[in-house]
This record gives sequence, C-alpha cells and structure tokens, in this order.
Amino acid sequence: MRILLIVMWMLLPVAALAYHLGPGQSRLAMDHASQLLLQADQLAQDQKWSAAQQKYTDALTAVPETAVARRRQIRLERDKALMMDRGLNEAYADLLSLVDEMNEDPQSSPAILAQAQSSLASAQFYRTWLMRLEGQPREIWEPQIESAQMTYRMLAENSSLAGMNEEHLVHAKDLESAIQLARMDVGELQGLPLPSQ
Repeated sequence: MRILLIVMWMLLPVAALAYHLGPGQSRLAMDHASQLLLQADQLAQDQKWSAAQQKYTDALTAVPETAVARRRQIRLERDKALMMDRGLNEAYADLLSLVDEMNEDPQSSPAILAQAQSSLASAQFYRTWLMRLEGQPREIWEPQIESAQMTYRMLAENSSLAGMNEEHLVHAKDLESAIQLARMDVGELQGLPLPSQ
C-alpha cells in the first residue's frame, strides 16, 4: 500500500504537467482573451474606437478556434467598433460573412445572430446614405437599402412576437428611417448632417 501511495505521489507532477500543456493552455488563452475583451469593452465605452477594434482583434487571435460562439461575438463587437472608426466597408464585408456563417449553423446563438443582422442592416443603411451622396445610380444603392429594410422588418416582427417591446420599437424606427432614406430626394439628403449610430 505504501509503495502505491509513493508511486501516485510521484505521478502527481506528471499529471499536473500534462494538464498544463493540454487543457490548461486553452484556459490560459481564454483568460488572456477575457482580459483583452474587458479592455476593448472599456475602450468602446470611452468611444476610443480605433484602440477598441485593435483590442477586439487581439482577443480574437487569443481565443481558440474551437470556441466558435465566443469568436463570433468578438467579431461582431470588433465590426461595430470598426464601423465607428471609419471602417464601414470592411465591417460590412465581415458582417455579411458572419451573418451567412451563422445562418448556415443551426447551433448559432439566436441573440448573437439578431445583433449581427441588426449591425449588418445598419452598415447597409450607412452605405446607402454615402452612395446616394456620391451620386450613385439607383440600381447600385437600392438593393442595399431594400436588404436593410427587410432585415429591420424581420427583426421588428421577431421582437414583437417575443414580447420584447423596446427592441421592437428600435427596429421599427430603424425600418422607418430606411424607408425614408430610399424615398428622400438627393437635395434633401445633402442638406442633412451625416447620421450617427
């Protein structure tokens, strides 16, 4: 019995080393990513968009590929910061990819998907605004704003069915703004200040 205890005692460091080199590394990476996310969230709250999107990118690099839901949430937050940091086209491209990816995955979080769809519709709204100011023809900007309108309508209906009245009002107001943008004369549009988030 004594020999068995001694052998077990001697194997304890080997087991600890195996844990440290295996699952422990994943936990260390997640801890590091969590610290980066806290910093990024604080920077976003302080409206330091460039620094925030860089921290989100660093956190995304630190999170293991297997943490799919966590990586999607970080991508979404990074894209929001990127839109605020004059990276509208880059954020739009990544949001489009993110929404497509989440639509194809039946295990996607419905809450994160709804947030990503809302952010994508916002990106489409702002892109339409800029295209119209640039004098782009209707056939170029109209698909963007129509897609935003359909997304806002779907989000408003879904939030209404779920009994989320505040979110329903926000999405309904966004839908109304998108409809007004499509109907507005370019002269009226030029007289308005650029929209903000």
